[in-house]
Amino acid sequence: MIIGAVLALAFILPSLAADKPAPEVAGKKKSDSYDEKFMRRAIEISRTAIDTPGAEPFGAVIVKNGEIVGEGLSHALLAWDVTSHGEIEAIRDANRRLERLDLSDCEIYTTCEPCPMCVSVIGVARLGKMYYGAKHKQAEEAFSVLPPNSRLSVNIKKLVAEQQRPVDQRQLPAEQKLAAESFEILKAWALERKAALSK
Repeated sequence: MIIGAVLALAFILPSLAADKPAPEVAGKKKSDSYDEKFMRRAIEISRTAIDTPGAEPFGAVIVKNGEIVGEGLSHALLAWDVTSHGEIEAIRDANRRLERLDLSDCEIYTTCEPCPMCVSVIGVARLGKMYYGAKHKQAEEAFSVLPPNSRLSVNIKKLVAEQQRPVDQRQLPAEQKLAAESFEILKAWALERKAALSK
C-alpha cells in the first residue's frame, strides 16, 4: 500500500512540476559537478552491509554545496521496514539535518540505480541531480548466487507496469470506501493550512 502510494507520485510529479515551479530554497546554490569522493563514500557505506546483519549493500549520500548532509544504508531486514532503502534513508537524514523537505539544491550519490520507489521519493524530495553506480541488471547478476527467497527482491518491470494501470485494473484487489468522509478531511486540512499560511 505504501509502495503503491509512493509509486503514484512518480507519475504525478512531472505534471505538477510542469504546472508550478518548485519554491526557491533560501540561499540556494545548485551544484552539478560530479565529485568522486562522494561516490566513494556511498560505496564505503554500502560495504558496511557485509558485516552488518540485516543490512543490504545499497548506500547513498546527499550532498549540498560540496558537503554531505545525509547518508543512508538499506536496513530493510534489520528494521523490518520495506521502505528502508539506502536512498530513502539518506533523504530522511538530509530532511532532518536541514529541517526541510525540499532538497532541490542537493544531489544524490547512490551505489545502485534506484528502484521505482526510490525514484519516486527522489522526485518528491526534488533532488537536483543523481549519480549512481551499478545498474539494475548488475545487481540482479550479483544476487543471482543467492538461494531463492533469501531476500525480498524488487521486480522493477512488474512494479512499473502495475502502477501504470488504473487502480481498479491492478493485480492488487482494491475497493474505494468512505470516499466522501476521506475527501472532507483533505479539504478541512487544506483550509486550515491555507489559513495558517495567510497569518
